[in-house]
Amino acid sequence: MSEFKSNQLSMTVLMSPEMANFSGKVHGGAILRLLDQVAYACASRYAGRYVVTLSVDQVMFRQPIAVGELVTFLASVNYTGTSSMEIGVKVVAEDILKRSVRHANSCFFTMVAVDDAGTPTPVPALTLETADERRRHAAALIRRQLRQEMEQRHLELLASNPPAPGDLVERV
Repeated sequence: MSEFKSNQLSMTVLMSPEMANFSGKVHGGAILRLLDQVAYACASRYAGRYVVTLSVDQVMFRQPIAVGELVTFLASVNYTGTSSMEIGVKVVAEDILKRSVRHANSCFFTMVAVDDAGTPTPVPALTLETADERRRHAAALIRRQLRQEMEQRHLELLASNPPAPGDLVERV
């Protein structure tokens, strides 16, 4: 068996007709489903445990993806906390006939390792070995801070304007 890094994962999928929307392009929801699977696989392999998705942010659909293209998902653990991990996923679409490759999508997942009772459980500390890993980690720290600030602002907004009974959005 070849050597692999437990903090990285790649997966390639052929885009098929059942993934298409009415315009013949791959539906964003189909890509999101695959992104969640890739983030889960990357995080659970790294942590050696079951993980759950806490959040998804910065989903950027840069390019449409057509049926018949090969799509490669490149995932990496960019940051680890006590029980949480940021998983970055880059999506690369390949038009087989034109022999062209392009960056189609990027996003960041926060995954949490849990034990059999569903309680958050510690994950291994991330060892940064390359300049690229250090760059991704530094960017993840900034995104983590921004997520915390957004959560704080959201809580302040709810406190100043609480939802009425029956509102579609309730406090989580």
